[in-house]
Amino acid sequence: MKIFLILGSLNALIGVTLGAFGAHGLKSRVTPELLSVWQTGVQYHLIHALALVLIGILCQLMPDASLVRYAGWSLQLGILLFSGSLYALVLSGVKSLGMITPLGGVAFLVGWLLLALAAWRHSTG
Repeated sequence: MKIFLILGSLNALIGVTLGAFGAHGLKSRVTPELLSVWQTGVQYHLIHALALVLIGILCQLMPDASLVRYAGWSLQLGILLFSGSLYALVLSGVKSLGMITPLGGVAFLVGWLLLALAAWRHSTG
């Protein structure tokens, strides 16, 4: 599924852009604590963007592995919820948005678990 190659590439583009924005545009506008929150969002965003590219490649190698696709969608959801909530928190100052962040973390964990299960099934199948 080339959708994950596209999503991964676009997420990497967005992550790099937001990282630069944080370093140059937010540095003088937010507290160091909030800038650190922003950087955490960018870090997880970029890591999981690369994971989506990997999943896109794995989908080509393992076309019957539905767990790989589910893992990709879970990681994409994680980017939206985890990184997105951190970006929104920093830009808006609404601290309660941080309650969404753990849901994104769970989506990341589910995605990585599904990827591990897909690899295990592929190796034993």
